[in-house]
Amino acid sequence: MGPAARSEAQGVLPAPQLVAAAREALGAGSRRRLAAARALQLAGEVLAVAAGLKPALLYDCGAAGPAELRRYVERLREAGLGLCRLHLLGVAGDVLLLHPGRARRRLEAALRAHPAPFMDVAAARSSPALCGPAEAAAIRGHLEALLAHLVAAEEAASSPVSCSEVVATGWNLCTVFGVLLGYPAAYTFPVEEGAENCLALTPLRVFTAQASCPRIQGGLRVQIYSFSIPESLCMELQEVLDAWREELRDDFCAQSDFIDLCISSEVVLLPAVAL
Repeated sequence: MGPAARSEAQGVLPAPQLVAAAREALGAGSRRRLAAARALQLAGEVLAVAAGLKPALLYDCGAAGPAELRRYVERLREAGLGLCRLHLLGVAGDVLLLHPGRARRRLEAALRAHPAPFMDVAAARSSPALCGPAEAAAIRGHLEALLAHLVAAEEAASSPVSCSEVVATGWNLCTVFGVLLGYPAAYTFPVEEGAENCLALTPLRVFTAQASCPRIQGGLRVQIYSFSIPESLCMELQEVLDAWREELRDDFCAQSDFIDLCISSEVVLLPAVAL
């Protein structure tokens, strides 16, 4: 039985039910109702995390906190999404939904990688470059602290959706989130200088991974990844990029919720880049 047939056997989830789950669990106190298309995409992204296709997603649809997101995941379970155990991580006011094992594996890979997959895009630079040893060591220290936190949280977890909050003093959240979200390389810059960077009008190769989800009514096309790498650094980062593609393809073959994986890339130049 192929992936599409297995998904059909598991049952197709009605789009209105998934939209209602998002609006009721996440929309309390919001003046703007969550758009149906965004609600369906969010359900697909949660399923992608649960299927092990990405380590985490960063919730960016409103002001909902861990309690509301936990209620939302529970509503998705009630709707019929067979989700594995998940973890909600609070970081400086943001919330990420994690696949605990996949997130831990991603942090471990970033700590092992050589050269360190951190791209220095400080505004003072004339062009992006890989971080030097001192900067990379500081970032690795933050990732090691986060890994220890997640291991402890996993050991203490006793419910299908566990929650924790980590203190991120001095961390560059753009860098940490980039690693947690599964990007093969993450941007970094001096946090004391704000988010200004040197990426304006710099050729960026944007990588995108999408797949169809037969479990969701209409065979929703879900964007699993979207990230950029400066074109000038792609050769230096070729090894981690190849490893990311291979790992994603392996993970894709091991699940049955998505079909028709497409990984593509294109080069863009933007007048400004927000990180």
